[in-house]
Amino acid sequence: MIEVVCGLIRDDAGRVLACRRPPGKHLGGLWEFPGGKVEPEEDAAAALIRELQEELGITVAIESGLTPVVWDYGRGLIRLIPFLCRIASGDLHPHEHDALEWVDAASCHRLEWAAADGPILAEWIATKRVPDDQGS
Repeated sequence: MIEVVCGLIRDDAGRVLACRRPPGKHLGGLWEFPGGKVEPEEDAAAALIRELQEELGITVAIESGLTPVVWDYGRGLIRLIPFLCRIASGDLHPHEHDALEWVDAASCHRLEWAAADGPILAEWIATKRVPDDQGS
């Protein structure tokens, strides 16, 4: 099984960054949370920081993890490990994608997402539906 990480990069408005895979690549034209493969002997969080620096030119601060997803795109199983994070430094530049878009829980469904990202997206949306007035 191939270990893969992805980042749900959040902004101050509570939106997350969606990245579109370019035509000609596997899953071209579909939207995803950015990330990539974990190298041998590499920690998942370190892999995410490395991948987002390579793909987007940013350094992120990891806040927490979400539930990993096991998926098979017909090329073998992947285990997609998601992290909630924020930009710590750098300016976004799509080195590996042909489009970037900030989306909120209401607008994210208009994008066509890669299948493995679907359960992660659903978990993130579920966390957004927790009433804001709990504990006040």
